[in-house]
Amino acid sequence: MKLIKFTHACVRLESANGVLVIDPGIWSEPAALSGADAVLVTHEHADHVDRLRLAGLGAPVYAPAGAEIPGLDVRPVSAGDRLSLAGFSVRAMGGRHAHVYGEQPDCVNLGYLVDDLYHPGDSLHVPDQAVGTLLVPAHASWLKLAEAIDFVKAVRPRRMHPIHDGQVNERALASINDWFTRETDAGYRYLPPGATA
Repeated sequence: MKLIKFTHACVRLESANGVLVIDPGIWSEPAALSGADAVLVTHEHADHVDRLRLAGLGAPVYAPAGAEIPGLDVRPVSAGDRLSLAGFSVRAMGGRHAHVYGEQPDCVNLGYLVDDLYHPGDSLHVPDQAVGTLLVPAHASWLKLAEAIDFVKAVRPRRMHPIHDGQVNERALASINDWFTRETDAGYRYLPPGATA
């Protein structure tokens, strides 16, 4: 599997059998979707799903059952569902977006285990099986870095790369990279947009 990181939470997974894109939001580059065979969306927020771009894509888009994504035809997915997409084995898990603040409502959010790579969307749901590569949220209004570090320690992946970093400047990124490197032993490697792993 080849992983290509795009801006914020978007990743492109390529294999000899196809291309699967996860969370192509409004900040991700259009190139992420070039030749995509299928798209997975973790939840309804615009930084994870660009409705207009996906509406004309011509590839199936899978999103959590109950997600409010008007104007986009999606195939509903529920926690526990297993799918075979673009040559990848996918298992949906989790259920809800992380709590943001006060009475702010949450929404449905699914994490996806694709082969042994885990994309949690906007949650810190810990899978009940081994994870080879963890895509860990690095920054959000709902997240403290200490929670992200604890999430990595709970998942215990062999390697990890940050996602959800589209609002982070270079000074903050240096600090985030330092903390993840010092506090986890999960083979941390920062991937700037366009980098592959």
